[in-house]
Amino acid sequence: MHPAPSVIVFTVLSGMGFGLLAFLGAGLPAPSGWAAFFHWGLGYSLAVGGLLASTFHLGNPQRFLRAFTQWRSSWLSREAIASVACLLALAPVALSNWLGFGWPRALGLIGAVLALATIFCTAMIYAQLKTIPRWNHWTTPALFVAFAGAGGAILAGQSGAGAVMSALLLALLLAAFRIGDGAFAARAQTLGTATGLGTIGPVQGTVRVFEQPHTSPNYLMREMIYLVARKHVQKLRSVTLIGAGIAPALLLPLTPPSLLGFAVIALVHLTGAFAARWLFFAQAEHVVGLYYGQR
Repeated sequence: MHPAPSVIVFTVLSGMGFGLLAFLGAGLPAPSGWAAFFHWGLGYSLAVGGLLASTFHLGNPQRFLRAFTQWRSSWLSREAIASVACLLALAPVALSNWLGFGWPRALGLIGAVLALATIFCTAMIYAQLKTIPRWNHWTTPALFVAFAGAGGAILAGQSGAGAVMSALLLALLLAAFRIGDGAFAARAQTLGTATGLGTIGPVQGTVRVFEQPHTSPNYLMREMIYLVARKHVQKLRSVTLIGAGIAPALLLPLTPPSLLGFAVIALVHLTGAFAARWLFFAQAEHVVGLYYGQR
């Protein structure tokens, strides 16, 4: 798949933002005054900023309201509803922390659950696609939730939870890379199965492309077929594993609680997260590539 920058920014920033909001909603931490304003402001900025970035990939951004109408069948619609519900539920909690109203925290727990639901819905937009075997696996929602948990814990200043979530994220990344690399071959999809020509006739042969269907790249080829060099994959995977998993897991228990320390670790984690998400899209092999002899 073509790794569109807007979707990469959306999934990384919104995931980290909703992860932070989940921790704040659960009271981990429970800041007050201007510290609350900073924490909640950061969470809302990342979550809302990421959601806004996603609209740049829409063909008609002005029709974004239609995303709320198909909740029965669309994970995108469920994500939109869950995200708005989460932001509305947590708003009173944020105001209470900032202005010291002392309101009950029940809405905070509800908002934390809705934040996790939003992340899960985002992941299922991709995990449901049987046409992309690398995504159509349990590791996809697990990774999205783990990224949100690790990033949110770091921003929330939760050293213990952040180290544990980073270690879990590292294990999930290794599993996703190993399973994903063989997912397309495991489906046994070929040009013959894609066209239905592989099993007709008295003699079964190998179906191959006689001539390309287009004289120039079309929309499907630009969006669904993207090839990345193996050497670049290995480099980016190293950046992902070190930045998103290994470094935070090792540094968080050793770093004294300070704004600067957590900020540096968050930037390291964010670097790994962006590398991971770029690979997530760039390595996604869509079965439509079979029609063009690209798989």
